[in-house]
Parts: sequence; structure tokens; C-alpha cells
Amino acid sequence: FLQGPKGHSPWTGVSQFLQTSQKIIQFASGKEPQPGDTIIYVAGAFDLFHIGHVDFLEKVHQLSDKPYIIAGLHFDQEVNRYKGKNYPIMNIHERTLSVLACRYVSEVVIGAPYAVTADLLDHFRVTLVCHGMTEVVPDKDGSDPYEEPKRRGIFQLVDSGSNLTTDLIVQRIIKNRLEFEARNQKKEAKELAVLEAMKRLEEEKH
Repeated sequence: FLQGPKGHSPWTGVSQFLQTSQKIIQFASGKEPQPGDTIIYVAGAFDLFHIGHVDFLEKVHQLSDKPYIIAGLHFDQEVNRYKGKNYPIMNIHERTLSVLACRYVSEVVIGAPYAVTADLLDHFRVTLVCHGMTEVVPDKDGSDPYEEPKRRGIFQLVDSGSNLTTDLIVQRIIKNRLEFEARNQKKEAKELAVLEAMKRLEEEKH
């Protein structure tokens, strides 16, 4: 595979850095769940990791005296299926490192299944499953991805108190970019008008 300098693709400009276990370990807390810990599972894209995500994870962290939060991150293709457009903006590696850097998260499941399955809950000995106030998109077969934790009575909605979403950040960027371009176009039009006027004055002199 051809690569430009510093591991960048010469065609797309997207970083193709290789994820290593060492890189993940540098960001991870390295803590194992202890007896008496409340193992809380949260899942999502966690794209453009922002204060809305941090507020949500902090609220989840406050649900227990001894919380051990596991964040399930969906693969890029899965995020694209339920979010559409050009999401995710950050790839699975970048999202993993962003979430691991958050002090409230103890562990990350890279490429977690969209549906929170019995196997996943049993494997990690999950006590509680939390989701924010954002819409829950059905799974590919139309089923509720939180059906199993709801059946077990361990599902809880958590209000982060923040209305900031990745969508909102993207909209702000687009709006600011369009306003910037519109200002530049007006400025260019004024400058052209001045140049034309100066040119006419020169021609009239001669």
C-alpha cells in the first residue's frame, strides 16, 4: 500500500497510522474490575468526542460508589449504517483513544456489537446498561438493540444535561464555513468594484 510522508495516504490525506496494543495501553487505565464494583456498560459511536459525551459519562459514573465503566464502540461501517451521511468523522482507532483518555472510562470494547447481547452482558458481568437521551435506532432486523438488558431490568436512560451532539458540532462548522465564504465573496466583489472604478478613471484621464 502506497503511503505519503508521515503515514498519510497520498490520495485521501487520511491518516492510516497502525493501531498497536502498546498505543492502546498508553491510554487505558489498566484497572481490572474489583469485587463490589458496579460494572456499567455504555455503547455508541463517541464520534468527535466532546463535552456532551463527557457530561454523559460523568453522570453514569455518579450512579455508583464503585463504578467500572465499559464503553462499547461500534465499528465505522455500523456507525455509518445508523447515522448515515458521512459518519463517523473519526475512525475506530481515533474514537477508541479519545474515549480511553476520558477518566470515567475503565475499558473499551473495540467494535462492539450494535445489539447488547446476553453473551456480552454475561462475559463482562454487566450490572447496568446506560444510554443517553439521543434516539435509539433499531438494529438491522428492526429489533431494539437494548431488548436484552431491558428484559433483565438493568437498562437505564441517563440525561447528561447537555444538548451538544456531534451533529450539532458539524452543523456549526458548516455554518461558520459558509458565513466565512460569503464574507470573502462580498469582500472580493467590493475590491473588484474599486479596481474597476480605478481602471475607468485611468481610461478617462487618457
